Amino acid sequence: MEKEELAGIYRAYIACLNRQDWPALGQFVHDEVARNARPLGLSGYRAMLEQDFREIPDLQFHIEMLIIDPPRVAARLKFDCTPVGTFLGLAVNGRRVSFCENVFYEFGNDKIRQVWSVIDKTAIEAQL
Repeated sequence: MEKEELAGIYRAYIACLNRQDWPALGQFVHDEVARNARPLGLSGYRAMLEQDFREIPDLQFHIEMLIIDPPRVAARLKFDCTPVGTFLGLAVNGRRVSFCENVFYEFGNDKIRQVWSVIDKTAIEAQL
């Protein structure tokens, strides 16, 4: 897959998340996806994302940095949101916080197969 094609697929995936278009998630995520070496499968991955949106109703994914090296994608995602309760073990309780996530993806058959993610929890702690 070419870089431009993979970048387009990734941007469409982010748009799918922001629309919360869960029926379309399988167009971008492999049935056997794993996150941080934990097998989730598509249904588990979807459940994780749905939970994220329940905990953070105004959640939106913004690509701050994108690096494509097929079959891998590296992204720095920026968030400015208001988690309703506890988030990452922190009592945010509706306060607006800004933070980033550094995430790496490996694609297989044009779909996300592996995800490695680190959220900047220290940035959230500094705002509380």
